[in-house]
Amino acid sequence: MAISKVWISLLLALAVALSARAEDAAAADVEAAVVEEAVLTLGADNFDDAIAKHPFILVEFYAPWCGHCKSLAPEYEKAAQLLSKHDPPIVLAKVDANDEKNKPLASKYEIQGFPTLKIFRNQGKNIQEYKGPREAEGIVDYLKKQVGPPSKEIKAPEDAATLEDGKIHIVGVFAEFSGPEYTNFIELADKLRSEYEFAHTLHANHLPRGDSAVERPLVRLFKPFDELVVDSKDFDVSALESFIDASSTPKVVTFDKNPDNHPYLLKYFQGTAVKVMLFLNFSTGPFESFKSAYYGAADEFKDKEVKFLIGDVEASQGAFQYFGLKEDQTPLILIQDTESKKFLKEQIEAEQIVSWLKEYFDGKLSPFRKSEPIPEVNNEPVKVVVADNVNDVVFKSGKNVLIEFYAPWCGHCKKLAPILDEAAATLQSEEDVVIAKMDATANDVPADFDVQGYPTLYFVTPSGKKVSYDGGRTADEIVDYIKKNKETAGQAAPEATKEAAATEPLKDEL
Repeated sequence: MAISKVWISLLLALAVALSARAEDAAAADVEAAVVEEAVLTLGADNFDDAIAKHPFILVEFYAPWCGHCKSLAPEYEKAAQLLSKHDPPIVLAKVDANDEKNKPLASKYEIQGFPTLKIFRNQGKNIQEYKGPREAEGIVDYLKKQVGPPSKEIKAPEDAATLEDGKIHIVGVFAEFSGPEYTNFIELADKLRSEYEFAHTLHANHLPRGDSAVERPLVRLFKPFDELVVDSKDFDVSALESFIDASSTPKVVTFDKNPDNHPYLLKYFQGTAVKVMLFLNFSTGPFESFKSAYYGAADEFKDKEVKFLIGDVEASQGAFQYFGLKEDQTPLILIQDTESKKFLKEQIEAEQIVSWLKEYFDGKLSPFRKSEPIPEVNNEPVKVVVADNVNDVVFKSGKNVLIEFYAPWCGHCKKLAPILDEAAATLQSEEDVVIAKMDATANDVPADFDVQGYPTLYFVTPSGKKVSYDGGRTADEIVDYIKKNKETAGQAAPEATKEAAATEPLKDEL
């Protein structure tokens, strides 16, 4: 199921944050003289042939301007050199997704940010996200495991020693290694091998807390949280995948600086369920009473399509910025529903958690919106728009509005800023034209606009026609576009069709 776009920024920012330490180390004093010859360079003209030729290939989709891509490049090349000697060789490749001719590839494989790495198996019939390390040795170790059997056999108790190592392990217990149940298990293991460790055995008594009397076949999932072990006997592939997905996330995910919790954080934000988040200071105040009450709430609402998270204020600054929260509001509880609406209760008491959640599920709460204050003075050529006045400025002004959604850190946005200023100054005498901008990191972007990267520009006419800006990026080209496409009395603007170009993906937000 596709991830809702409202989570893309936070989810990918988390992914970048989790690998930042490794990437920073790679960027420091790397061997810059490595000649790039082991990594295959792919593009629109040879991509399909390469995927068809190699039964297993790792492909990096990158952009030349991306800092994280530059840090990864020497490590990726070192890994490719080492893996070229593997038997059989393991192939690493790269695609410049910023190249115009390769953009259809980036679109086909849903590349949302850079670098994105994907594993292609079986001539591209099985495609998985690469979720391993970003330094050479880690890449090598990770990929060697990926090309071996998807599930290892447990023949003796010592083979099961790793099942309690703090990771999630899925073990199939069978009477024989054949039949539809075993076939389905191996099929799913191959599909999910980049996320979990799989094993299979004929002897349940070899497993921790094992029992020779276990009725086979079954799947036993070992995890380092909650009930520690959970079983399923449904070997339908979809049902088995759902069982693993539901069982491999803690009842309450912890958002702190412990790296062991990071995989569960990513999984939490990937989901499409309603998300409940409690933020407070873990080191001060009545933390234990809040934790107890919150876990109780998770039990009480376990039958709802809802996920729970408890976050330490110190570790959650990125989330605070994303949601527009402030530390003096804590302890606070936040709900993000499936329609991207948010509900907030600040300065909450532990004993209020359950009753407030009941109000939400009973439909008695009103959503809140993240917005900067409406500017008291807004007399610059490019008008500042915030979430609380975007409807009035863009849709109710009766004017032709070119609006830019930007991020303060975005390089493309910084280059575009003086150009928009010049275009707006040129058009100041046109009373029916407005050029505006919104900081999309400090304001909730209206659902009318699909903002997947920065800058994103839209042109909105007085009649409400909304099109993605497809003009040039010089002041003269912007002015010409607006004059050609604006609506005047009795005249409708022609519709533009192309997507906005030269955006920085949300992944580079950190």
